[in-house]
Amino acid sequence: MSLCLASADRLNRRVAELTALFTTIAHTRMAGVPVLNTALRVEAIGFECLPPSEGDAAGLGILVTPWFMNLVRLPLHRNDSAAQVGRTHEELLAGQRFAFIGAHEAALGAFGACSLFSPMFEFADQASAHATAVQVLAHLRPSPVPAARTEPAPARRSFLFGRSAVPEVRP
Repeated sequence: MSLCLASADRLNRRVAELTALFTTIAHTRMAGVPVLNTALRVEAIGFECLPPSEGDAAGLGILVTPWFMNLVRLPLHRNDSAAQVGRTHEELLAGQRFAFIGAHEAALGAFGACSLFSPMFEFADQASAHATAVQVLAHLRPSPVPAARTEPAPARRSFLFGRSAVPEVRP
């Protein structure tokens, strides 16, 4: 079983914790703050496992809130160290380097965030914010490439005698 498949439940739990935390923040710490786009809500989009680096498994996806849209690197195992807060970690995605700033929330632990949009007033509604997040992820993740069709290689003897590997059809 691959690491990602084995970690899918853990990733789902961590993403649920992330969403619950930022929903609470929206209703408490951010309530009434003028940078909120009230047409939006907290939503975690497209979280998938990253290949393990430096021994820590993590998921990557986008967190939409009424005040920001961030790429989030979320460790699958809670880390309560606040030592990385404010420090930048670069992640290579689709051939581009993205700077993730270390963050920590008591209810979640450490994570990394890379700002995409802030504030969120250019989004008319949740559907447009969601669609933008999906498009960003589509550009950052390689799509599966279909296997290239190959013509059968001629046998060496056929080549030497001027015959192709594919039999000729004669009328």
